Amino acid sequence: MIKHCLLSMCASGKYTSRGPALIPRMKTKHRIYYITLFSVVLLGLIATGMFQFWPHSIESTAEWSLDRRSVHDAPLVRLPVSSPIPERGDLSCRMHTCFDVYRCGYNPKNRIKVYIYPLQRFVDEVGVPISSTGLSREYNDLLSAISDSDFYTDDVTRACLFVPSIDVLNQNSLRIRETAQALAMLPRWDKGMNHLLFNMLPGGPPDYSTALDVPRDRALLAGGGFSTWTYRQGYDVSIPVYSPLSADVELPEKQPGPRRYFILSSQTAIHREYRAELERLKEENGEALLLLDKCSNLSQGAASARKRCYKGQVFDYPQILQESSFCVVLRGARLGQATLSDVLQAGCIPVILADSYILPFSEVLDWKRASVVIPEEKLPEMYTILKSIPHRQVEEMQRQTRWFWDAYFSSMKAIGMTALEIINDRIYPYAARTYEQWNNPPVVKWSSVNSPLFLPLIPPRSPGFTAVVLTYDRIESLFRVITEISKVPSLAKLLVVWNNQNKSPPEESLWPKIAVPLKVVRTKENKLSNRFFPYDEIETEAVLAIDDDIIMLTSDELQFGYEVWREFPDRLVGYPGRLHLWDHEMGKWKYESEWTNEVSMVLTGAAFYHKYFNYLYTYKMPGDIKNWVDAHMNCEDIAMNFLVANITGKAPIKVTPRKKFKCPECTAIDGLSLDQTHMVERSECINKFASVFGTMPLKVVEHRADPVLYKDDFPEKLKSFPNIGSL
Repeated sequence: MIKHCLLSMCASGKYTSRGPALIPRMKTKHRIYYITLFSVVLLGLIATGMFQFWPHSIESTAEWSLDRRSVHDAPLVRLPVSSPIPERGDLSCRMHTCFDVYRCGYNPKNRIKVYIYPLQRFVDEVGVPISSTGLSREYNDLLSAISDSDFYTDDVTRACLFVPSIDVLNQNSLRIRETAQALAMLPRWDKGMNHLLFNMLPGGPPDYSTALDVPRDRALLAGGGFSTWTYRQGYDVSIPVYSPLSADVELPEKQPGPRRYFILSSQTAIHREYRAELERLKEENGEALLLLDKCSNLSQGAASARKRCYKGQVFDYPQILQESSFCVVLRGARLGQATLSDVLQAGCIPVILADSYILPFSEVLDWKRASVVIPEEKLPEMYTILKSIPHRQVEEMQRQTRWFWDAYFSSMKAIGMTALEIINDRIYPYAARTYEQWNNPPVVKWSSVNSPLFLPLIPPRSPGFTAVVLTYDRIESLFRVITEISKVPSLAKLLVVWNNQNKSPPEESLWPKIAVPLKVVRTKENKLSNRFFPYDEIETEAVLAIDDDIIMLTSDELQFGYEVWREFPDRLVGYPGRLHLWDHEMGKWKYESEWTNEVSMVLTGAAFYHKYFNYLYTYKMPGDIKNWVDAHMNCEDIAMNFLVANITGKAPIKVTPRKKFKCPECTAIDGLSLDQTHMVERSECINKFASVFGTMPLKVVEHRADPVLYKDDFPEKLKSFPNIGSL
């Protein structure tokens, strides 16, 4: 019986050393059929994948170039008189109302695709061109730059943005109606949706509009003379007026510092009232101001455009601009002036007097770092205003001006790519460039300053910290503070910020002798914000901000505070704790310094933080908070708490139980913080800052950090930080 079964199994299926074959053998003709079908499906999937994910290198084989397409060989397009005319630009347009972002789609490189229309020659019914100049060299350079970039595509179905090959850079050369009709005839026009026009010289006599007069429906406009009345915030792009001298004259970069002239005016066609006011300033300030005009004794032409004169003395232009610290840029018939580009190239700080002018690329560029904007009515006070700017700030601005020109103004390519980058950032905001990437030249050491939000969990102990002591004239207590801080094992450098402009620091021989570098920085103005300036001397990640009268903190307390900061490098870690409370009776915030169970701030009179926050405080503090602090000489510590809490969404960390920190003889009634007037001012600060931030970012906690074993009944030698004060 058993033998029969085994034989049956052997008969009904192939049995091998690997076990029984459970699936019957397929007939040969069926097997060939299924193999063929499977192969066809597999090849189809492979082909589909290659089409979807293989780089589309075909785009580079048909780039837009005048080298391949002569303007004269371009097809002729005749515009009937009855051709439709677009609507005049819609001032209500924004990216979410007049731009189809879905056309851009998902892009692994987060890059929009730009299509350039084929070159055509548009003429009216009698054969007259729509433009008197055709395609300018500048517009050809712009289109060629786009076609050479990774924005470009020659596949119209993949395009997110469309750029016409119709040159509207200079409105003076255009026939307005016919140009508008030519735009409307573009195959993908669709009321201007997702179309971008470049214009640098808008308007015409007598009123000189600040935006292109050509009706353009919903098209975006990269314009060179916008005012606040015509600029559509977040939709249009304000671009500079390109200076032809940029391509013809090469100016070597000049090192920042004092120049031969303090103020220079080089524009030749300014209003007579402005010139009269400049002449009056010249009379008052003599050789400090150079007032140039066109040269009347030279024949007109290209050569004379590069000359300026003052009382028969001839100067080379734009080279003379490099001899002045500040250069005046006044509005002319148009708000946008090519002079601005010349001034930036020369490394001269532009003094812009053009009310309502939207500065080029102001959506991303911080012009406060590279220019001085003065209302036109303040022209008589210009000299006084400029004289009040500290020398260190002037040098920083000189450096910034030249970098702005190199990066964003130096060529039509730079201008065009910047405009496209701005639009790209709007469409892919999660991949947008940061403020620092737009505004910090390579010489600024931001590359070595990492946000503490992205540091390793625990920064290394070896670099230590830099102590920054803000002082005015309390020499005795300052020296005591330096002596005590120098005992901290992790101290790497000590930086004294000397905030007294009327008194020199003590001689070097009088300072305490310590084992780490001691550097004294003299400030130009007595400002509390000097405490948080990103000094080049700060080379460590950790900074200890400490006042010159905080003498009661021991070296153990300071070392422990640094160890806590290493665990929490994105927090403010400090000693004096404070709290903000809501006053229900008054309906506003108030500042509380009494001993409580809660903490929402630690005062930077003694606190560790990451040096990254110095950059944020100096360059990215919202609203007018920094100026308000300096004007009131109060609350810089509260402002820093607001800034850090707003960036991180986290509360500060108070360390050790100590409540008193200052020497009793330094201030009356144990310090200024107990004065009632001072408390009222601090409450005003909290309400002011909450209003500017638009929220209350401070977080309340009910804990502090203390060393393990510090209160336990153990031998002192077993404790890591035995000398921890109780009050």
